[in-house]
Amino acid sequence: MKRILLYILGGIVGLLVLVFALIGFISVTRGTPVKRVQAPGDPGGPPSPSDSMFLPTLDLLTGMHLTPGNAIEVMIDGDQTYPKLWRDLRAAKRSITLQMYYAQPGQVADTMKKIVMERARAGVKVLFLEDAFGAQNLPEKYWDEMKTAGVHVATFRPVKWYDLHKAAFRSHIRVVVIDGSVAYTGGFGLDDKWLGDGRHKDQWRDSNVRFRGPAVMALQATFASGWAEATGELLTGDLFFPPKELKHDGTQLATVLHTAPTVGSTAAERYLALSIASARKTLYVSNSYFVPDDDFRRLLVAAAKRGVDVRILTTSSETDVKTTWLAGRAHYEQLLGGGVRVYEYQPVMMHAKSIVSDGLWGGVGTMNFDNRSMVFNDESMLVALDSTFGRQLDDIFMDDLKYSKEMKLAEFRKRPWTEKLLEQGAVLLSRLL
Repeated sequence: MKRILLYILGGIVGLLVLVFALIGFISVTRGTPVKRVQAPGDPGGPPSPSDSMFLPTLDLLTGMHLTPGNAIEVMIDGDQTYPKLWRDLRAAKRSITLQMYYAQPGQVADTMKKIVMERARAGVKVLFLEDAFGAQNLPEKYWDEMKTAGVHVATFRPVKWYDLHKAAFRSHIRVVVIDGSVAYTGGFGLDDKWLGDGRHKDQWRDSNVRFRGPAVMALQATFASGWAEATGELLTGDLFFPPKELKHDGTQLATVLHTAPTVGSTAAERYLALSIASARKTLYVSNSYFVPDDDFRRLLVAAAKRGVDVRILTTSSETDVKTTWLAGRAHYEQLLGGGVRVYEYQPVMMHAKSIVSDGLWGGVGTMNFDNRSMVFNDESMLVALDSTFGRQLDDIFMDDLKYSKEMKLAEFRKRPWTEKLLEQGAVLLSRLL
């Protein structure tokens, strides 16, 4: 009898282990639910960026509330980004908040440390949120020296056995906010590969933004969310959210989209789906990790078939993650056959994440075109409805095409069968990428 009870107990325990394993597997491989964007009864379809209903639709469906009064500078690569960033940080008088997903030892990391330590010693309140994964190669000494100088350092989601359920959910955002008045986000990090012009060996091509105005408060709120989770402290008050910065001399309509994982449809998915469905003339996407799922591929092809000039710029074999590149390439034939034009950036790793629709609606930030960014990551995107901003993104995109190879369907189909096999193998992992 005792043996029978032990068998039953063992069976129950085994079943529970299998159930929890299945729940865990489903959790880390789930995708996004939106399959199409519809506007029943409206023959024109979803509102375009020039439509008066475009902003209200975005606000209601993604939570983005664009406000006027912003001044945005689009910067490509380290040569345009770091000199301004170092200047602004050295000029800080009251506060600096920093969140960098990716950090490696080197000149850039050392310069950041030197500047923030000096500002902390001068009485500036400096908060630095470092990521347990992205910054793991920086030695403890790096952070200890900062702390000794008065920098407040916290670690985002350190890996603990009792927190393993959070391990797949990373904060991929980049935040720099200085005195609550000037902010930076984009694809850059603390690593020397972002130095240079993004055209030469051992450099990365990236896009970043520096901005002033009310959108700064939205990025500061993004930082406050991560800081609250890491420390238990929710930041408020004039030091980090100065009332005077809610008004500015800028003219651009913008905000920051902070996306976060949830069960079901995410703001990241809805933002991207609306951006694609709203395009009427042009849709230019620059993205380093381009692995659109079935539904997003259909959205892109549908845009091309309704006459939109849809172009995708992604990385080449110079990528740092071959699996992602191969998984994306597995879908080129469908996209090319549907009228979408695809380009691969040739000189170096292309790490930019930007999208621009009709030269009017666009975004620059950290969000990749893959399942990980849509479902599992916190991401930050500076988005704007502004013709000047749109033209800048259009011009940058077209300039990058000079250094890119366009994929032609007939030629691409002739690639070796070994490449096709590797691509199909990579597709099996696409939910995790």
